Formats: sequence, C-alpha cells, structure tokens
Amino acid sequence: MSDPNSDRGRGGVAAPEGQLDGDPRASALLRVEDLRVQLPTEDGLLGAVDGISYELHAGRTLGIVGESGSGKTVSALALMGLNPKHARVSGRIDFDGRELLALDSQQLRALRGDELAMIFQDPLSSLHPLHRVGWQLVEAIRAHRDVAKAAARERAAELLDLVGIPDARARLHAYPHELSGGQRQRVMIAMALANEPKLLIADEPTTALDVTVQAQILALLARLQRELGMAILLVTHDLGVVAEIADEVAVMYAGRIVERGSTEQVLTAPSHPYTWGLLRSIPRLEGGAAGHGPASRAPRDSDRGAVGELEPIAGRPASLISPPSGCRFHPRCPYALPDHARIDPALAPLPDDPAHLAACLLAPEERTRLWSKEERARLGSDEERAHLWSDEERTRLGSDEEPARLGDETHG
Repeated sequence: MSDPNSDRGRGGVAAPEGQLDGDPRASALLRVEDLRVQLPTEDGLLGAVDGISYELHAGRTLGIVGESGSGKTVSALALMGLNPKHARVSGRIDFDGRELLALDSQQLRALRGDELAMIFQDPLSSLHPLHRVGWQLVEAIRAHRDVAKAAARERAAELLDLVGIPDARARLHAYPHELSGGQRQRVMIAMALANEPKLLIADEPTTALDVTVQAQILALLARLQRELGMAILLVTHDLGVVAEIADEVAVMYAGRIVERGSTEQVLTAPSHPYTWGLLRSIPRLEGGAAGHGPASRAPRDSDRGAVGELEPIAGRPASLISPPSGCRFHPRCPYALPDHARIDPALAPLPDDPAHLAACLLAPEERTRLWSKEERARLGSDEERAHLWSDEERTRLGSDEEPARLGDETHG
C-alpha cells in the first residue's frame, strides 16, 4: 500500500493540486515543511516533533495548542535554532526566502532578535538578574543596529513606553526582580520588538499572569501587530487566548499536528477527538452553553465562576520514545476501533472545507455527527452523556458502516 504520509510528512499537509511556485503559498512569510526534532536520551530517541507542516503570512497569527509535552515549544525553538546541540533537526523552514536549517550559527544569530524574535515562557529566568533592564534592552538594539549607546538608550525608553510601562525612563534603571510579573513580561515584549521583527514567536506569553494583566498583554500584542504588520506564532495550552488573538489554530498531539484550520473552524466545529477533549476540559461558566463563537466555547484558564466538574482527557499522553502504533491518540480515544491501532492517519482536508484539516480515521460525516452529539451531552444530563458512545454505536461503526476510507497502513 502507498504511504499516507508521502509528500506531506507525518502531521504535515500535501500541497493542494495545482499549487506550485508562484501561487498564493509563495507569499507566506514562514513555511515549515516536514519538521522533525529528535532528542537522544538514555532511554532512546525521543521524537519531540514528528513531521509537522504549516505556513504563516505577514500580519497573521497562528496559535499552536496542545497538552504539555506535545512538542509545541520544541517546534518553536527549532525556528530560532535554539534546540540543544545534540538535537537532530530535519525538514525545511523557509523564512522570508531563506532556508533557516541551512544557515550557520553566525547567520542565525544575525536573524535572532532582528527579523525573528521570541518572547520566552518565563520572563524572570529569561532576563539577566544581574543587569538592569535598560542595559539589556540597549544590548539587544546595538547587537543588530549600528547606533550610539545614547540613541539605543533613547530607543529603549520608547519601547518601554510603547508596551505600557509607566515612568519608562526610570524603569530603565530597575533590575528584573524589582518589577512585577506583568512588567517583566512587558519588558520581554519590548526586547523582542526592539528591532521590529517580521515574525514574533510568543511562547505562553500570559502564563502565571492574573486575568487583568493577561487581557492587557493580549491587547498589547494585537495592537503592536496592527501597527508593525508582523506575523505572530503563538504557543499556548490556553484555548481562550487562542480564541481572542489567533487567526488560525494548529492542534498538536505527541509531536504531530492532528487538526488545523481557522480559529472559528477549529473551536466551533472541531473534527478530531483530541480537540474535543481539549474543549471539554475547559471550565464551563454558569449559563455558558454551546455558544455562538470561539470565545463562548473557550473561556480562559483564569476566568472565574466555573461550575461543574472538569472533564480531563482519559489516559496518559503518548510516549515520544515509543509512540503507539497506528493513530497515536487511539489508546485515549473513546471512539477508537480495532483498525485504528494499526493504521496511521494522515492530515487531510475535510470534504466540505479544504482549509480545515484533521488526522482522524473516522469518516468526516461521522465526526460531525459525534461532535453534535457531544455538544448536546455536554449541556445535557449525565444519562445522555453516558450513552454518547454506546455498545450499539461501536458495533454499527465496526460493521457495514465502518468508514470506507481509513487511509493506508504505516508503521506508526
């Protein structure tokens, strides 16, 4: 049988027929193709990222979501060339006409902090504790711009003012520990924006911040994106953040992208059981029913007033050293059939929406029906939820109505 991942890589996407060089894809600022990151460990080779593909255009925001350990941050660090030295990175990363994996360390250093910038997850550990904020901003500017120290310091003050830090000039003299968590995050954003990058990678930019500061940081990123026209790659586990700021979403599980599409598509009509699990695990607000848009379905982690019990995804995340055969999510999937343990699904467009892709062996119409039923059960009684996946339904799917197009067998 043919390999379902050929011409796309596992978790990747085949180029639609007729889209070659010179078509709209050529205008993408960032194009990642079949990216793989493997980390040698004492227990074996860990496949942190296993063949993901996506593209991002200037002025747009792509949110990458998933559980901890799904490969989100490792994939982002690969763009910056910041994976551990022993990491084995392959595939292709095209950024503004340059292939990043072909650049040497000096060429990458010239890009980092200039055209390509990153807001790291923990601002306290990312900022140097022994240097004042102003010194660190000036260094970031002068590393890429031939300007006098006084001019760079003036630019640093402008940046702190731009990100909303009061009394910006005085704050240049502060050490990181003298600032609040929200202020340190703003300093990290200012440093990332110092040279007006074309692509900003934001790794959990609102983690550990209270809800008011989260809202301010998200509004700040949206405003700066409008003003500077930069692209944003947002790495987060928080679907509420994605609903507020992202144009598109890529859902990662066990090193692969299992669903991708516009934010509206993925949050209101998800087509992968893992995405359903992520949405179900979000605290529900009293009176917050099925909703009529992404934000209504995806309250932020920090929202208050949640009622009812959380619904975690059953089981443990897949091992990245010895991943399950077939569909990697099948050991945790309540809808898995016997064939799903041996057939590896490819990321494929939905028949009625080519821009919405999912890697699932259930037939698309079956997924639509199941998600509609899940939504009813999510809002209905425990009895209705208990019958969501009955023995009769499993038997029906496993017999004459089993999806005809399951894909080709691979060695998952």
